[in-house]
Amino acid sequence: MYKEQRNLTSLDPPLQLRPEASWVQFHLGIDRQGLYSRSSPIVSKLLHDMRHFPTISADYSQDEKALLGACDCTQIVKPSGVHLKLVLRFSDFGKAMFKPMRQQRDEETPEDFFYFIDFQRHNAEIAAFHLDRILDFRRVPPTVGRLVNVTKEILEVTKNEILQSVFFVSPASNVCFFAKCPYMCKTEYAVCGNPHLLEGSLSAFLPSLNLAPRLSVPNPWIRSYSLAGKEEWEVNPLYCDTVKQIYPHNSSNRLLNIIDMAIFDFLTGRCPRAGPAAVAAGSMGNMDRHHYEMFTKFGDDGFLIHLDNARGFGRHSHDEISILSPLSQCCRIKRKTLLHLQLLAQADYRLSDVMRESLLEDQLTPVLTEPHLLALDRRLQTILQTVEGCIEAHGEQSVVANGPAEQSALDSGQAHLTS
Repeated sequence: MYKEQRNLTSLDPPLQLRPEASWVQFHLGIDRQGLYSRSSPIVSKLLHDMRHFPTISADYSQDEKALLGACDCTQIVKPSGVHLKLVLRFSDFGKAMFKPMRQQRDEETPEDFFYFIDFQRHNAEIAAFHLDRILDFRRVPPTVGRLVNVTKEILEVTKNEILQSVFFVSPASNVCFFAKCPYMCKTEYAVCGNPHLLEGSLSAFLPSLNLAPRLSVPNPWIRSYSLAGKEEWEVNPLYCDTVKQIYPHNSSNRLLNIIDMAIFDFLTGRCPRAGPAAVAAGSMGNMDRHHYEMFTKFGDDGFLIHLDNARGFGRHSHDEISILSPLSQCCRIKRKTLLHLQLLAQADYRLSDVMRESLLEDQLTPVLTEPHLLALDRRLQTILQTVEGCIEAHGEQSVVANGPAEQSALDSGQAHLTS
């Protein structure tokens, strides 16, 4: 299957698919606890390989391809022009999603932007992976920053004629390209190298669906897709009582996992969810949190995969409190999650400090500006205050959910953060 992806007429020596390749080992290491184990050495190897291995092919993602014939100039959202991502394959047959840099790190999302036209940020994808790992969720695919030579590593290796046709040289002599869409073939939406090198994030692909099927489930706290409409959870403070009575939220850890995801999204400062692709062309995969994905193999108690985090870290000066609605309305949280958050609020393990140190590992450091790092501490306090309010109203036994693997969470968390 992988050899078919390679040009069989190439004069280069044939490439061997190695079972010990980091991406193969990453796929094999996924279990019901997360995408990788806390002590896995494979993640570091995979990040190194994605940063350094040469590319052998480049193509639009399936979302981009689907949008080629679905762009409607009557829509508010023009997703294929504003949100550009490519699939890159490496010399070991590994595959990663490439999201190029669209704006500078110190540029905040304008206040007048609707959430569905916000830029996707490559540094947000990188930072989200590090934050997810620090929180010990381990539900974001390994993601790394890389300087990509758009000429040698995209244009010269792609076999997609449409992708080849959108490359051009700007008046500043930089090599640029843009997404191809019937109504968005405009150079102002292009991304450009300097003159060839372009920053971007690379996120490791998960196993293919035929090997590891995934379920896509509507999020009970889905956002409205209109400019004026509201969903029930936005107007009904007792909404969670209804959710708790509906399968699978009535009998599994699903609801607690949704609350974990809401906490994660709130910390990233993620823009509220409504996928631009969904607005323009119907839902196509987990563009945002209007749906969440999970592996079918692990059943109802499996973890939720935290995909597509490029809308995080847009405004350090604003906290979108509504993202915490699953927590504030349901007043439930895993003890393991709560203990970890309390640990990260302590002076010796302050979340901003741990994130700052973790992000130094990345080639594109500084990944986040200082105001974004400090915003993490502020948002963490908001989460803990929300939990405290729930405990005061309902009692700790009702709010904090115990699990069989959570009795040593604090000790193991300290060891993890220290290492």
